[in-house]
Amino acid sequence: MLDPHELYELSDELPDLGQPVLIQALTGFVDAGSATRLAREQLLTSLDARPVARFDVDQLYDYRSRRPPMTFVEDHWAEYDAPTLEVHLLHDDDETPFLLLTGPEPDLQWERFAAAVGGLAARLDVRLTVGLNSIPMAVPHTRPTGVTAHATRPELISGYEPWLQRVQVPGSVGHLLEFRLGEQGRDALGFSAHVPHYVAQTEYPAAAEVLLASVSRSTGLLLPRDGLRSAAEVVRVEIDRQVAQTEDAAALVSALEEQYDAFARGRGEKNLLAAEVGPLPTADELGAELERFLAEQGRPGDTPGS
Repeated sequence: MLDPHELYELSDELPDLGQPVLIQALTGFVDAGSATRLAREQLLTSLDARPVARFDVDQLYDYRSRRPPMTFVEDHWAEYDAPTLEVHLLHDDDETPFLLLTGPEPDLQWERFAAAVGGLAARLDVRLTVGLNSIPMAVPHTRPTGVTAHATRPELISGYEPWLQRVQVPGSVGHLLEFRLGEQGRDALGFSAHVPHYVAQTEYPAAAEVLLASVSRSTGLLLPRDGLRSAAEVVRVEIDRQVAQTEDAAALVSALEEQYDAFARGRGEKNLLAAEVGPLPTADELGAELERFLAEQGRPGDTPGS
């Protein structure tokens, strides 16, 4: 078996990073509301970033199932948008260095990729790995965006209440990475933002903002969120407008609000983290929502009345 290190090339010019945080924000699997993508783009565009490690995509990517786009101009091929899997070095608003893993979720060699990322984290003395995700949920857009936290040690997500006892869902490389790091005794955690299922196919910046806020809260990193906050306000106004135009959509949102508020009253929670938790779905409801979302990937964005 080949050494997992052969999957990536590490930069020769790395400064002293101390014990950085590694944020995993791969593209693929479930990304309701494009929250992971929006959070990743927020970091890459708001902060200076430079690649420090690059993975061999040819060993991990299925080109025939996810064909990269090429641009044809008149009589020649002008551009090729090659997929890349990279680890970037960034600094937060307090100049603290951290790492960001970006690119398409590997189609192949999951175990070898997870081993390679784990080895890279060890080489760079990463103290904590944080994964980002977002899932469609039966929650209203008129209430605070909820987030589900999971970790290799419960102490890493102290203050977050579990919202589901047991459920089986399709796996992902990011979740496998967290699982394998936990087996190695390394600290890793993840956050899944709750996106209203009726807007899961459109951009939902509020979920991306919650993801970055959760990372800041758990790591101490000062991550920029202003752009997401203003975008979320614009999207909220547009959703309100669409809901007001459709009687069925208004009835759906009203029912979800009643469910959400009844759950909140039942818990009687007053702290900030509890205020972000939405109604508990059953395992069957969550599984059905995930299957429906995955089946709809690639379809045009649905309106709230869809």
